Amino acid sequence: MLAADPGVSIASIATEAGVDRRTVYRRFTSRDELLAAIYEARLTAIEHAIEDARLREAPVAVALHRYVENIIAVNRTWPVDLARMLTDDSVHARREASVREVDAFLERATGEGLLRPGLAEGWTNALLPQLMHLVARQLPDLSPAQAADVVVDTLLHGLGGS
Repeated sequence: MLAADPGVSIASIATEAGVDRRTVYRRFTSRDELLAAIYEARLTAIEHAIEDARLREAPVAVALHRYVENIIAVNRTWPVDLARMLTDDSVHARREASVREVDAFLERATGEGLLRPGLAEGWTNALLPQLMHLVARQLPDLSPAQAADVVVDTLLHGLGGS
């Protein structure tokens, strides 16, 4: 509900969850505390997705597919925008650590020949999350593994006919 409407009321969230508004407030004293818990869960899920992909040690093609599959699952489970929480220093630091880990992996993938060298600086780093976001939302009937197939194929082969 928060992904669809960030201004949704706690009462509406409680109703959707099938509980009384007071139940939500017993667990979260404010809307901001509820949002913080959601963002914390999303960040933790992203960190686990990166760790599970084994970006430093798995073969690059395997690591890329696992990372994409894992992040698509995170995006579907926690479809909220982290940008709202980036003003919090600890959240920002955790997110930046994840970004650095993926950036290093993409450099490794380029160095090992999976990705084409010579692209504009930061292009792959910007494109990959956008592809994952699009597939997670535009192709909801695909499993995370099938959605990862689409992203990886698009990333590696583009949309051209040859």
